[in-house]
Amino acid sequence: MRIAVIILAIEGALEKLGTKEMHCALAVQSTVLKTVSDFMYARGVMQLLPVIISPITDPLCHSVYDARVPYCGTEFSLTKSMILHKQLALASPFRKAIYIVSPNVRLELPEKAGTGRHLLEFSQVDFELKHATAGEAMRFAEELFTEIFSRVASERCGELATLGCALPTFAPRFIEKSSRELAEKYGREWEAIESASATEPFWALDHEREFYDCEDPARAGHYLNYDLVYPRGFGEALSGGMREWQYPRLLERMQRAGTDSSLFGSYLEAAKKGLLQPSAGAGFGVERLVRFICGFKDVADAAPFAKKPGQEKYAF
Repeated sequence: MRIAVIILAIEGALEKLGTKEMHCALAVQSTVLKTVSDFMYARGVMQLLPVIISPITDPLCHSVYDARVPYCGTEFSLTKSMILHKQLALASPFRKAIYIVSPNVRLELPEKAGTGRHLLEFSQVDFELKHATAGEAMRFAEELFTEIFSRVASERCGELATLGCALPTFAPRFIEKSSRELAEKYGREWEAIESASATEPFWALDHEREFYDCEDPARAGHYLNYDLVYPRGFGEALSGGMREWQYPRLLERMQRAGTDSSLFGSYLEAAKKGLLQPSAGAGFGVERLVRFICGFKDVADAAPFAKKPGQEKYAF
């Protein structure tokens, strides 16, 4: 039985690799990544190469299985996101803005299998802007997404026609909504409900997440963060915020969230020495963006070697 399951998994993966849909998705992905590169280069945003393993990584605000690798007395984690490394990289006085196309590993719980939005590994475009406000980072992201949509519509019209989808034109500024008000109106599933009824991307503002997202100094209990949400039920596109960077604030936020500060010793040491700088940034999943552009039901349809949560066997 186990061998039969493995064979079926391999056959299914090989069949998927040969489809015209996958060819179109990869063509769209190529244009997305080229546009990101051109956009960042034109604005003087320096590219960093990704960190795959590290003693520190994003703790996330939802539960996943930890992926840890012991090596010579150090326990490394596979990178969940490079948020902490982005802050550390901007400690240099010579760098004002950075971005990375980073592989992220998040061993999601099996109950995420049916969302259509989760993979065990994915690639994320991460950017961080030193001394930027939340509004400035949001405008930066809007310009980037608008440029991506425009380039894909122009350069990949044949592939979009093959897929039978038309990419609408979206222009900044995107609508801003309060996540608190949406939660009061719809409950915990506010994002899915509001995304399903939306006809254009919108910002969801002010919800508590990880310790590194900045609390509004003028309004205790409110946060200077932002999620970009796709329309037509595709859900979260991008997650970002202004960052906590002062050592006492980071410690207080960790204690409030119940985060074990001992897991972030080197990061906190940099903050204690005053090396971290005020910044704002965001990250978005490449596969989710390709899924939205191509109109796929599942993000796995946008990835040639997709690994969905909860599968019994993985071919590649």
